[in-house]
Amino acid sequence: MEPFVIDPHTALGPARLVVADMGRALSFYEGVLGMQVERRADGSVGLKAGETTLLVLDERPGARPKPPRSTGLYHIALLLPSRRDLARVIRRFAETRYPLSGASDHLVSETLYLDDPDGNGLEIYADRPRSTWSYNQREVLMATNPLDIDGILGELQGDTAPWAGMADGSTVGHVHLQVKDLPSAEAFYCGVLGFEVMARYGPAAMFVSAGGYHHHLGLNTWAGVGAPPPPTGAAGLRHFTVRLPGSEALDVVLSRVREAGIAAEDAEGGVLLRDPSQNGVRITA
Repeated sequence: MEPFVIDPHTALGPARLVVADMGRALSFYEGVLGMQVERRADGSVGLKAGETTLLVLDERPGARPKPPRSTGLYHIALLLPSRRDLARVIRRFAETRYPLSGASDHLVSETLYLDDPDGNGLEIYADRPRSTWSYNQREVLMATNPLDIDGILGELQGDTAPWAGMADGSTVGHVHLQVKDLPSAEAFYCGVLGFEVMARYGPAAMFVSAGGYHHHLGLNTWAGVGAPPPPTGAAGLRHFTVRLPGSEALDVVLSRVREAGIAAEDAEGGVLLRDPSQNGVRITA
């Protein structure tokens, strides 16, 4: 019997984060990254690029960054429409002197890494055309090579336009999670939800996706096998969103969730689950 595979048009929606100080967070997300702010009736703040909500922030005064040796968010990855948009982001970070934690060429994509003021990991990246990706049988080949920053900035030759914020068309490309162990994570994300394995990196990391994308989810045990969830009240991830392309595809997945005996609660027009490491997963259409 063939394993269940999630609809290939599945994508990710907004991620919801806890921050300690909304003003401090907005000085970064709005002031540095240029996201558009949408204040909501429940006190949360949506952060948009064009018409697309990428993040939702909830303030919890006094929240501390999650402990390093815990499960939870490793990073949220914001996918830009083009390499030229990535060049604009690089130039913006140079202008503002906001610190980066890394920059890599992953063969399938070119990426920047940084943390927000609460220690929430972020990746900002542009994909290479899918036609250029290489495979070893079913697994996509990725690497961690130095980023050609000068080559990327060459995309801006003659472009002196001022920073205008995150490009319209930016999306949440993937979410990378720290989990307590890979077997239970694979059973949940692949066995129940139907994502497909795209790459494995030894016993400590794997990457899964829908529709052959290089990855919608990264899963790692770099915080330690058996790592506990973050303490209640920590800053970090409340949940991320898996968006099915329609109600029929959603019903199929939710039926599998029920059959697996996984608890689910209504949440913002979808359902909220917890993976085996207690990471929040909102599923909607």
